[in-house]
Amino acid sequence: MKITNISAYLIEDPYVGDSFRWRAGLPGSGDGTPDGHVPRSAILRMDTDEGITGCLKIGRGDAVMSLVLRRLKRLVGENPLLTERLWHLVWEIDRLEEIQLHHMALIDMLSWDIKSKKAGLPLYQLLGGDSNRVPVYASTVTWDTMDEYERHIKECMDEGFTAFKLHAWGDAKADALLCKNLRRWTGPDADLMFDGSAGWDYPTSLWFGRRLEEQGFLWYEEPMREFELRSYKKLCDDLDIPVLACETSDGAHWNAATWIQDGALDMMRTNPDMKAGLTGALKIAHLAECHGMKAQVHGMGVGQAHLCGAIRNNDYYEQLVISSQQIRGLKNPAGLMPITAGVLAVPDAPGLGWEFDWAALEKTAIAVV
Repeated sequence: MKITNISAYLIEDPYVGDSFRWRAGLPGSGDGTPDGHVPRSAILRMDTDEGITGCLKIGRGDAVMSLVLRRLKRLVGENPLLTERLWHLVWEIDRLEEIQLHHMALIDMLSWDIKSKKAGLPLYQLLGGDSNRVPVYASTVTWDTMDEYERHIKECMDEGFTAFKLHAWGDAKADALLCKNLRRWTGPDADLMFDGSAGWDYPTSLWFGRRLEEQGFLWYEEPMREFELRSYKKLCDDLDIPVLACETSDGAHWNAATWIQDGALDMMRTNPDMKAGLTGALKIAHLAECHGMKAQVHGMGVGQAHLCGAIRNNDYYEQLVISSQQIRGLKNPAGLMPITAGVLAVPDAPGLGWEFDWAALEKTAIAVV
């Protein structure tokens, strides 16, 4: 099989859904597009000489168009089934381009889409195959008040969730009280997690980690910026609660290996969107497993769902919860992945599930490469 063309369509893609925010200092929902402008996404298409097409949609569309035009089209003629080879060819391009983290995954995800369709098998089976039923944790946005947290957490419990992760305000004392209340609301058997979103220094992170230990939390995620690994090592040495890290750092498994070698984490983050695709995410999961370590899958999406279904050393699929209406709708979503009683059904159809009207896109896209 050979790649015969790689195309990209630039479209206007207004943000749809409930608006939300994160801790103090971090941007919230949307992609930061200024008022009066509409966000743009790119739809990618990879054609082959066997008539099998890979496709996906991704944000930051203008940057994607440039990358496809200048660099990725050079991969035409390659075999999309050779995902390992293509993955390394993209890293060769990155050596000069310093490709944006999410865009490192484009060719790999398109290739796995084609590979899955060619095989007629769901991705989670091609990637290894563990289970098509994955437990889910409810991952909060940052709400304004304690009452809002209590209401939405209890709505999640009503939907069958038994695991919860907090994104809180970024005020250590207020966040500690929220964590104490979360344990009270959910009871002693719930799995609880906290995500610091890289907001604190080492002393604050240490103090807060001890508060989480008092409440029996399952993990403590990214309390500090993921640059200074010795601070993370000190935190791991000084706390009993597992520290989960390596979420936003570049370098896929090469960088992940350094975190393990330095003892700077107890659990590893992996994610196809931020680790150069499913190939990179899978390398990290296996690397972690070799060191007796969990590889917790970060974020939402079909790729994440298949990765969760493929590996054994991940505990949960992450589902962001935003509003009462959205929480109630998780069992009947517009997409392919319903969550029922706190369990995700991984899609059994081949591919990533994207479908587009190509003839309409040719006419309506802002630009086509």
